Amino acid sequence: MLRFIQPLFFTLFLLITISAVPKPWASAATLTLSNNCPYSVWPGIQPGGGKPVVANGGLFLPPHQAQTVQLPPLWSGRVWARHGCTFDSAGRGQCATGDCGGNLFCNGLGGAPPATLAELSLGPNQDFYDVSFVDGYNLPMTITPIASPGLGPSSGNCGSVGCSRDLNTVCPMGLQVRSRERVIACKSACMAFHSPNYCCTGSYASAQTCGPTEYSRIFKNACPKAYSYAFDDPSSLVTCSNANYLVTFCPN
Repeated sequence: MLRFIQPLFFTLFLLITISAVPKPWASAATLTLSNNCPYSVWPGIQPGGGKPVVANGGLFLPPHQAQTVQLPPLWSGRVWARHGCTFDSAGRGQCATGDCGGNLFCNGLGGAPPATLAELSLGPNQDFYDVSFVDGYNLPMTITPIASPGLGPSSGNCGSVGCSRDLNTVCPMGLQVRSRERVIACKSACMAFHSPNYCCTGSYASAQTCGPTEYSRIFKNACPKAYSYAFDDPSSLVTCSNANYLVTFCPN
């Protein structure tokens, strides 16, 4: 898994969902991927440990198009956007950001950082979801619960989270990923500098010792409803139940 650090809540959710036995009443959900960008994206979908791969782990999404996939009960995983991709007829190629081993279909592989992540964990009674910049950022993304009449009334916060702002325009020089003189992605400070205080590792591996930094504050000030560092749970983690989910790339 191509990931440098992982939010604490997501690790806990994977442990819970891996051990959970699906209940007869556990409902599946649909995940709609909507590309509002003026260019094509290739969404990647990586399941959590022990969960099935859906949609072959990746697909092609032209500008202003959407595609819906069915998620199994108690599924968990993450979604990101690859862009600047070229693939041959055999599905081999590469992407400028978010590449998953040079494959059109990621088939369980994660995306190469930096990439914006939408993370989702379906529970038997409550779902958890967020948008994270812990692995860096490549394009704007939101995740929004959509009420489903067939699933009953929703409960929880059920708000939209993520970011509609292009953070590449405010990315500090030391974090920039450039192509043809243009910033196409923004690294996390952990990826750029490999320091424990930025990565929340070693003596900084707890919410008490790892706090926001000058770099994470840039992300948080621009996008307060997204994870800016590993222990950014209070303002970034959202819950809902009895809902389907919409991930939008380049939301308005």
